[in-house]
Amino acid sequence: MKFSEFRDGMVIKHPPVVLDEKTMIDFAKQFDPQWFHTDPEKAGNSRWGGLIGSGWLTCSLAMRMAADSALAGSESFGSPGVDKIRWLLPTRPGDALRLELTVNNVRVSETRKDLGIVRWTWRVYNQNDDQVLELEATSLFDLGQA
Repeated sequence: MKFSEFRDGMVIKHPPVVLDEKTMIDFAKQFDPQWFHTDPEKAGNSRWGGLIGSGWLTCSLAMRMAADSALAGSESFGSPGVDKIRWLLPTRPGDALRLELTVNNVRVSETRKDLGIVRWTWRVYNQNDDQVLELEATSLFDLGQA
């Protein structure tokens, strides 16, 4: 999407992506090697009752879905950060995760007319429509490249 296509209040959706156990374990072994993300047997005998995905994997999947559904082909060049991340429920092998992006505010910078700013809330849901992730982010767009 181009910056000019974003509107306050719009919702952009990405269809479900199925999370498999191998992806969960491989990600965790490299980036979040805690036993409840890497050891299905130990996790199965724990309070979790089974393997759970790293919250950072869930964020990475959300980023991929946002890139595919909204940022590909745009003038986006980065972000100054995320204001809030909440992992509301654990993800599990076989979960079908989908993304809903809600655009909170679209504006052109008052001091730099070549800078577009989108503030939005990203929500990830599983196949039961249970929300598993929420984050608030700001994305920057180079309007001089439009």
